Amino acid sequence: MLSSTFWLAVTCWLINSAGSQKIRTVVCEGSVAQLQCDKDQVISVSRAIYGRSDQKTCISGRPFYQILNVQCSSSSDKVAQSCNGKQSCSIMAANSVSGDPCIGTYKYLEVDYTCKSGSQTIRTVVCEGSVAQLQCDKDQVISVSRAIYGRSDQKTCISGRPFYQILNVQCSSSSDKVAQSCNGKQSCSIMAANSVSGDPCIGTYKYLEVDYTCKLPERSSQNGPTVACEGSVAQLQCDKGKVIFVTRAIYGRSDQKTCISGRPVHQIQNVQCSSSSDKVSQSCNGKQSCSITAANSVFGDLCVGTYKYLEVDYLCYDAVTG
Repeated sequence: MLSSTFWLAVTCWLINSAGSQKIRTVVCEGSVAQLQCDKDQVISVSRAIYGRSDQKTCISGRPFYQILNVQCSSSSDKVAQSCNGKQSCSIMAANSVSGDPCIGTYKYLEVDYTCKSGSQTIRTVVCEGSVAQLQCDKDQVISVSRAIYGRSDQKTCISGRPFYQILNVQCSSSSDKVAQSCNGKQSCSIMAANSVSGDPCIGTYKYLEVDYTCKLPERSSQNGPTVACEGSVAQLQCDKGKVIFVTRAIYGRSDQKTCISGRPVHQIQNVQCSSSSDKVSQSCNGKQSCSITAANSVFGDLCVGTYKYLEVDYLCYDAVTG
């Protein structure tokens, strides 16, 4: 036991010296793992194991036969898929999420992750008359830190241009239009043109230079879950000035309590019928309000004959302004 404790301490020390500390979270089957980073940092999962590898962890109140098998563990990609790139994340230690590597064994979820800087500056430069394309990954939004339209050198955007059009290198002005048009969006297109940013130097051939970062929106409040029975419409709504950010959307059936009124038992019997869906986040993220139908035509039919429902967890965020 002493050697095990010593090894863990050394591992943490080595990681600290490199600038990022590994965090280990362990939760028993049926509980929820909470992964959390500081503001302006995001989660990066290095290892996630679901199963059992010892007879010491999560054993309270369990019969011996449920903790006997210690060769029961499998890597869970679901944790990285659900949590990477987020400031905080909740994920259930459950067979329905990570699969069942050993039926009858009481399992636990063990996650190693680090918190990394979530904002790297991206620079985009386009010549006058062209379109700047700003793009962030899924679940992140644009935050423009600097946008300059004009000319500050004789190297950028000079191909085919006469000398008098690139002579003036004291020609540049800040363009607020880029931030106004693009902040808070996952992707954005904006023209490098006098009609958009004004003309700081008539006769000079200009370019647009934009510095921006991709980041998680600022959290304002939490809503949900919202549940809509099959055939009904889920209504997601935030207050004015706030936008929807979907954290979880499940379509199917995982219990015999939800959406059962008037349904025969054979339609609610299958409770191993559920799958996560990106359709809700694709349709609703970034909007103040959103409607989406709980239907097989939208989400597919993963269990024919079962009466299903849509369950959505979402947050309301302040729209990013810079």
